[in-house]
Amino acid sequence: MLYWIFLGIGIAATGVFLFLRVKFGGIAALYAKAVASLCFIMTAVAATNANPGAQRFGSLMIIGLVCGLLGDVWLDLKWIYLQDKDSYLYSGFIFFLLGHVCFVTAIFRNSDCTTKSALLSAGAALVIALVALLLEKPLKMRYGKFKWIVFLYSFMLSWTMTNAAVTAWFSGFQKRWVVMAVGGLLFLLSDLVLSGMYFGEGKNTKGNVILNHTLYYAAQFTMAATILCAA
Repeated sequence: MLYWIFLGIGIAATGVFLFLRVKFGGIAALYAKAVASLCFIMTAVAATNANPGAQRFGSLMIIGLVCGLLGDVWLDLKWIYLQDKDSYLYSGFIFFLLGHVCFVTAIFRNSDCTTKSALLSAGAALVIALVALLLEKPLKMRYGKFKWIVFLYSFMLSWTMTNAAVTAWFSGFQKRWVVMAVGGLLFLLSDLVLSGMYFGEGKNTKGNVILNHTLYYAAQFTMAATILCAA
């Protein structure tokens, strides 16, 4: 019951945040965003409490979601303290990366992963990360000094998705891993939009703001939902 309450509040808060962010900006939008972000963590906590058999899995997922929240805070601060924006951007990357480390660890510790499945998913993630670098010029983006952190983050982000997808395949498409693969894909799409906004030219538009945050919050709430699906 609490899961659905927090999910409903979170979805409503996300809608309010997007409206305020696009129309007005300012502190009211940040408050709405804080509520939405807190709710995806609370949905994960509620899901863990509702599924006693998923305590270990749920704990790792919650830590990953908290890292995502902290990463988002750092990224917001880069727009406030412009003189330190590079440091805040690095910090945001690092916390989001740590979040995906938690997600990948949750897969390894709660599934029957084999060396074959791990190598297959890691290889696929590496290919995606390399493609992200190779498409820098064709997509008219400039990573500059952030190229290597972009590569590392792209790898871990992609590994969440590919690891969940491969694990789903090897497990006969268990619901938990299918849902996590969808969450990983939503993260990937969100960050594809965000990278254009940060490193591209003329892409920091209202439309992209809405698309990025819609995909981002959908990803976070989907990750929280995996805990309910855990056996």
